[in-house]
Amino acid sequence: MGSEIRRDAARPEATEPILRYRPLNLGRWVIWGLTAVLFLCMPLIFQSGYARTLLSQMGILIIFALSYNMLLGQGGMLSFGHAVYSGLGAYFAIHAMNLIGDGRLSLPVSLLPLVGGLAGLAFGIVFGYVTTKKAGTPFAMITLGLGELVFSCSLMFPAFFGGEGGISGNRTAGAPLLGVAGWTLGPQIQVYYLIALWCFLCMVAMYAYTHTPLGRIANAVRDNPERAEFIGYNTQRVRWFVLILSAFFAGIAGGLSAINFEIVTAENVSAVRSGGVLLAAFIGGVAFFFGPILGAVVFTLFAVALSEFTKAWQLYLGVFFVLLVMYAPGGLSSLVLMNLRVLKFRKFKRLADPYVGVILSALALTLGCVMLIEMIYHHTLDVALGPRIRLFGFPVYTDRAESWAFAVSVLVGGALAFEYARRRFRSVWDEIQVEIEDWIRDNPEDT
Repeated sequence: MGSEIRRDAARPEATEPILRYRPLNLGRWVIWGLTAVLFLCMPLIFQSGYARTLLSQMGILIIFALSYNMLLGQGGMLSFGHAVYSGLGAYFAIHAMNLIGDGRLSLPVSLLPLVGGLAGLAFGIVFGYVTTKKAGTPFAMITLGLGELVFSCSLMFPAFFGGEGGISGNRTAGAPLLGVAGWTLGPQIQVYYLIALWCFLCMVAMYAYTHTPLGRIANAVRDNPERAEFIGYNTQRVRWFVLILSAFFAGIAGGLSAINFEIVTAENVSAVRSGGVLLAAFIGGVAFFFGPILGAVVFTLFAVALSEFTKAWQLYLGVFFVLLVMYAPGGLSSLVLMNLRVLKFRKFKRLADPYVGVILSALALTLGCVMLIEMIYHHTLDVALGPRIRLFGFPVYTDRAESWAFAVSVLVGGALAFEYARRRFRSVWDEIQVEIEDWIRDNPEDT
């Protein structure tokens, strides 16, 4: 319900409230409700310690990627040093954790992410004032230099940063959460639920930010800074405020990382961490709010899950990223929305067969690529372990010509099949898009 004031023309001083019904956005409540249920149920479905650790890392990276997207996707600021804020937030959180363990700080460990967030906010005020004086490429280069500066300091000042070994802590220190006996954050499932709670709250807060006047004017500064200045906004100040908020949420992610791993090292402020969150945001798609969430999940699967099985996980990640940029520059979220658009107009059935062809041929092509890559890696790096390796549960011998011939034949056959299926799919897809655009043009009142 809402109200507005109506004035009588004969009596300007008289006012009469008019109640006007504003419909509830049921879809939004359903989506957020399902998200909360999903967070609650995931550790009950995946009950192994490894799976819960993986889910915890996904939750941390979701916050980190969404905070980065406040800069890039919503503010148009490409940063190469965003790990500075999450890393420094992690350092302050781990120091606070040790103070709690020593009895010199009376604070629940569950609130340490807030310590990291405030630290990130403070450094965002200082560093952001300098970096946001420029936009575009100069901003990106300044953030890169700032990131390298902080990383160098992490090795130069071991009293605070702990040197190469970093600083460790004990998350079970201090009083139990809300005085509940047994809630010590020792078991991984308790850590997961803490991360899930902070992740959900941060997601809601960052989504709400997109609908605030600051979030809207940040979009304007991203799209046309000259017009934003023309209507009276200081674009540098807008970018600065956005960076401060982004640094705050990045610091929360850093504080959660300190709780999850119980150690903070120089890697937390390195360019590798900054590059990782950039890749996660781009993989998911920076144009949509849920894009970085998808990207964080996929990136974690590559960096954590896939790295357990192969040394070439970075190569696979790089190839996946290049292909995604080439064929879906809008990221995974754009693919999801484009298919939902086709589904909305009830034309998805025509894509069923082309999709099957593309998926099967892509699997064959991937199988050939994986076989060749793993055989090459083993032949060059692990030759001392013998010629035998296991791929997809089957033994493969890298010293036999037939193994190489089979891998090459699968690769070539998969590539030819994929190219045929891709062209067929593209033809049907383009026809459907033309039909949708024609319908929209002929029925503008129904769109």
